Order: sequence, then structure tokens, then C-alpha cells
Amino acid sequence: MAEVKIELDKIEEAVTHSSTAVQYPRTLPSDILEGIVEFFGKLFSWIWVPLMLLVVGNVILRYAIGTNYIALEEFQWHLYAVGFMIALSYCFIHDGHVRVDVFAERLRPKTRAWIELVGTTVFFLPFCYFILSYAWPFVERSYRINEISAAPGGLPMRWIIKSFIIYAFALLAMAGVARLIRAFSLITGFPRARLR
Repeated sequence: MAEVKIELDKIEEAVTHSSTAVQYPRTLPSDILEGIVEFFGKLFSWIWVPLMLLVVGNVILRYAIGTNYIALEEFQWHLYAVGFMIALSYCFIHDGHVRVDVFAERLRPKTRAWIELVGTTVFFLPFCYFILSYAWPFVERSYRINEISAAPGGLPMRWIIKSFIIYAFALLAMAGVARLIRAFSLITGFPRARLR
């Protein structure tokens, strides 16, 4: 039987950086911010392994043994939430998010960079700030009252899962600032682009 080798890096490159995508210049500040996001994105990508094992374990408990544990089901939901929230920023720096470029694909790269700059400044970063400003008291209150699950046998210390809202949106804001810097560099030449 012939061995099939899939080169995921080439596939991702082909999908995310099509001929219509603007290649924003890399800069030192954007590389630092994107490096932090990349590190946490890769670190938390391992969360899917225990999540998969937990899902399989919960299914076996429910259908083979005829029992279930609320704490394990809640832990399953929490792992999924953490993985999804942290992946948002990783997806953003790799331009893997959904874009509607029907009109923009015909525009010049500098015009598209202006759209990116305005969109990030007016919508994206204020949205991240809005979420962070409401998440902080939300998490702080949960920590202060030592919030536990309302379900009998559920997980204690709900503030831990809630705190990932802060981490995730802080990383998302970092990714947004990195994109802002890169778009600004394309428009103005400052900060100076780095060689690949």
C-alpha cells in the first residue's frame, strides 16, 4: 500500500495566503507580539488530546457502565472553551479567520491596509477592550465568592475557567495590535520591514 504524506504547512500556506491576500510586512514589534500568541497557541493546542480522551471516557462511562460524573462533563466543556478561546488569537495571526474580501480583493494593497487599519482600530481592538473590561469584574467576583458549579457534584473554583476569558482576549488584542503594526508598516514604511 502506498504511503500518503500530507504536508500541512504547504496546505495552510496555500489556503491562508492566496494570491488575493495582502502580504503585510513583518516588523520587530509585530514579530514579538505574534511570537507570544504563537507560543500560547501551540502550547494550548495540546488541550485537544485530553479533551478527546475525556469525551471518549465520558461516552464509555455513560453507555458501557451506565453512569456519569457531572464534574467530568463540566471539565470536558471547560477544556473545549479554553481551547476555542485561545485558538482565536492563533487563528487571527495566521489569517485563518473568515473574511469577506469580495470587494477588497480588487483594491490595491495599500487601500486594503487602510481598511485593515481602520477596522482593527475602530472595531476589533475596542471589542477586545469591551470584553476585557467586563471580564475582569466577572472573574474577580467569581474568585471573591469562591464560585462553584450549581450542579451537585460539579467543579469548584469556577473563577479558573472564567479567567481564560481574560487570557484569551488579551492574546486576541495582542494579535490585533500586531496586525495594526504590520498594516501601518505597509502604508508608511514604519516600523521598517524585516527580511523573511
